[in-house]
Amino acid sequence: MRASSLCLVFGLVLLMAWTSEAEFEAGVVPQTCCFDFIGFQIPDSKVVRAERTHSRCPIAGVMVTTQKNHKFCVKPDEAWIKKLLEK
Repeated sequence: MRASSLCLVFGLVLLMAWTSEAEFEAGVVPQTCCFDFIGFQIPDSKVVRAERTHSRCPIAGVMVTTQKNHKFCVKPDEAWIKKLLEK
């Protein structure tokens, strides 16, 4: 009786540890996600860097960094950002 109780408790502890780890990984959102997008074009000469946001972000976007280190989010379907990403 005592051994079966010990096995049951051990099994429940393992189950809780496994499910809590799975929930933690599923809830992780990267720090560089875009939620607000600009509605204007940034001149190519002002852009230092343009990179797509992480695939775990809830909304796809492109993070654009300017010469003055300002960061803007752009929708990836904008024509000007598509051309910029191709370069």
